[in-house]
Amino acid sequence: MTSGMVVDLMRNTFVTVFWLALPVLAVGFVVGIVMSLTQILTSIQDSSFSTVPRLTAFMCALVLAMPWMLGKLIGYTVALFGNLGRFAH
Repeated sequence: MTSGMVVDLMRNTFVTVFWLALPVLAVGFVVGIVMSLTQILTSIQDSSFSTVPRLTAFMCALVLAMPWMLGKLIGYTVALFGNLGRFAH
């Protein structure tokens, strides 16, 4: 296995992890901004006021994106195992 193959394998791994994490993190970012703005506008400084909706949004995003994420992960795993002979040298 050459260093170029290792770099390619790691790049594919990081790109796959990025795409798997992106939907949940994007939802968390948007909900966090909305909750922060709501706290500023209403002057409510309770920590549970922002935590509970953010956790709920994370769980909903995870449940909704799970089939897509699983398909992406299965595709990556199949491609990795399909190229296993190339990496074994």
